[in-house]
Amino acid sequence: MLTLKVSKRNLKEKLETIRKAGNIPAVFYGPKEKSTPITISLVDFKKVWKQAGETSVIELKGEGVDVQALIHELDLDPVKSTVRHADFYAVDKDQKVRIHVPLEFVGVAPAVKDLGGILIKVLHSLEIEALPKDLPQKIAVELSLLTAFDSRISAREIKLPSGVTLVAKPEEVIANIAQVKEEVVEEAPADVANIEISEKRGKEVKEGEAPAGDAKAAPAKEAKK
Repeated sequence: MLTLKVSKRNLKEKLETIRKAGNIPAVFYGPKEKSTPITISLVDFKKVWKQAGETSVIELKGEGVDVQALIHELDLDPVKSTVRHADFYAVDKDQKVRIHVPLEFVGVAPAVKDLGGILIKVLHSLEIEALPKDLPQKIAVELSLLTAFDSRISAREIKLPSGVTLVAKPEEVIANIAQVKEEVVEEAPADVANIEISEKRGKEVKEGEAPAGDAKAAPAKEAKK
């Protein structure tokens, strides 16, 4: 289990002062733990966060602090995307917790590789229940199950680690295959009205006489002297 060194925070200390010192303000709370403000090294937190994510239990240790917790919520700077504050949810090691775990899509779908289908990822996380020690960091989704255009992977087909129970609905679709539809270009229908008008105008023109408006109309005969 990953360990994060923490220290209890003096609420009179300004948050800006804490951040300038290379630390971040944080808090932990839970069913059996009252809300307790703490301070953590930003560098240490980033290392643990990268490995644990929000689904692995972390041990918070310091003077008067010895708690197992999950990273529950983060406040990020809107410009720099750096962590400004962290919330930890203290867990009971003997009490199961419900949590959404990220899905990791692995392998290749034959329906995409061989048939030219399109992979549709419907869900990106799955709700499960487990003891803190059994919580997985991610859950694998095997794409080799998608072999045809009507193939789909539902929650009941996911292989869960030992000690983990599915909370999401078993029939919930996680991924499926869409078939590429060729676009049919329709030709514009001929304008029958214009064709009929042209035919009528042609019949009205007398034999040997140029149509009205024709620049090449025959010149009038010269008058006899």
